[in-house]
Amino acid sequence: MSTLDKYAHLLAEVDAWFNSCLTHHQEQIICVKGCSKCCRGLFDITMLDGALLKRGFDLLSAEMQDTLRLKARERIKVIQALWPEFEQPFILNSHSEDEIEELMASDNDTPCLLLDENGLCLLYEYRPMTCRLHGLPLVDICGEVMESEWCTLNFTGIDPLQLDSLKWKFREAFHREGILGRAFTKQLTGLERDELDTFIAAALLIDFEGFIKS
Repeated sequence: MSTLDKYAHLLAEVDAWFNSCLTHHQEQIICVKGCSKCCRGLFDITMLDGALLKRGFDLLSAEMQDTLRLKARERIKVIQALWPEFEQPFILNSHSEDEIEELMASDNDTPCLLLDENGLCLLYEYRPMTCRLHGLPLVDICGEVMESEWCTLNFTGIDPLQLDSLKWKFREAFHREGILGRAFTKQLTGLERDELDTFIAAALLIDFEGFIKS
């Protein structure tokens, strides 16, 4: 099984956790397929997420691929106006966190280019980890709070941090994600790195097959 396939399997486990939360708290969770209220602005994602997005992108019709490539290139031009050196393979890590956050804030209201005219994600089954986790607090089964914030439309009048039904093996999952991410960066660059990121728009333009070194 390839590194990307192993990552897809991990994301399926994340989806199973989220679906379990929906089963227990359907009336309290607005974040479901079809909601795109938070799908705005630039998102930095791992190269592993980017490669999975590209896998789904390559399965779209030729016409849809052309449409999305055009949108992606337009977004990249906006970035390059500030970062002229932002070229293939569109790696973010040469920029500081402050620079990245400033750029993302300046594009905060722009809808994700993967949304169709009805606000549905065109690559929903291939969406990044951050999209799958967004909206709920992340509390490990040991009680450690990994993410204390949640969408304000969810759990109105209830403190979800106190709900055992939302807890999951996040420490283990993030550890596995890190292992897979390091293995993938070694495939891409020849060096094992803890972090290698890009933007969603850029991921659609990266030739991951040609990029892989081993």
